[in-house]
Amino acid sequence: MRRELPPLPTMVVGSLPQPDWLIDRERLGHQFPPRVRAAELWRIPAEHLAEAQDDATLAAIRSQEEAGLDVVTDGEIRRESYSNHFATALAGLDLDSPGHVRNRSGIDIPVPRVTGELRRPAPVQVADVEFLRAHTDRAVKITVPGPFTMAQQAQDDHYGDDRALALAYADVVRAEIADLFAAGADIVQVDEPWLQARPEIARRYGAEALTRAVEGAAGPVHVHLCFGYAAMVAERPAGYSFLPELADVPVAAVSVETAQSSLDPATLRPLRGTGIALGVLDLSTPEVETPQVIADRVRRALDSVDVTKLMLSSDCGLKYLPRASAAGKMRALAEAAALLRTEI
Repeated sequence: MRRELPPLPTMVVGSLPQPDWLIDRERLGHQFPPRVRAAELWRIPAEHLAEAQDDATLAAIRSQEEAGLDVVTDGEIRRESYSNHFATALAGLDLDSPGHVRNRSGIDIPVPRVTGELRRPAPVQVADVEFLRAHTDRAVKITVPGPFTMAQQAQDDHYGDDRALALAYADVVRAEIADLFAAGADIVQVDEPWLQARPEIARRYGAEALTRAVEGAAGPVHVHLCFGYAAMVAERPAGYSFLPELADVPVAAVSVETAQSSLDPATLRPLRGTGIALGVLDLSTPEVETPQVIADRVRRALDSVDVTKLMLSSDCGLKYLPRASAAGKMRALAEAAALLRTEI
């Protein structure tokens, strides 16, 4: 049963800070998010890791509830990065001899090497949704990396065509989305930051791959675009290079960042018929904004969006923030929403 949400429902994009007793946060913060497996980041022995991740996920759930958020995620606590948890669970890959691609910062990094037909041997994140659903009575959201982004984060030694690779990823994402809704997700979010990072390629088949992944979903699907983690990508462009192209993609909402980038709200007008999850938490600083500052960031966008479809979120994942800062920012977001609800 879908849970009713108030006007201007609040949520985070997906990730929350993982405890330092669980993962080596110092090491995590000084390398680019891994695209292949990075088991060396975990501090807990393999035989106890799943239990420790459950405990840390419970803490992440409670932190969102205590902050007053309306939609709760699992904090992506079990993931080394937003994408590799899912991407490395697929068949058709050689993970022992990875390939390489150039990342958003112009650095060559190891990535999964596609050597055969991409398949999903089993659901990847259903257990994560079931755990989340069992431990909160609030609406829940789960995130999955998008087909275009995964295709750009892989070396293709099988398909010989980058569009065919993206569409193959779309098929496995589509199957995963179906299983996530069946397991109790209220919202599924597809993370597609590389639509923004590589707009020329994205305009050729990015919207097609995303549409193939989300069409016919049993519940609301959001797609998240951003300019990269603030901890990794400091410079923000003046606007999105790939956004109006999403107007005809069958998603319930587009999740965008506006705080750190000071995005001109007029940029969002082509998406007026689509819901917007407005990123209004600046993750480039641990300083906690006041609810009034956050509310002002929302107010400046109200003339450019459909307020009845507006949600309030963070710019991107909170993964690299201190835990106290993340908690404070979430609380301020909830308080800002309460203030704005008296005005609309």
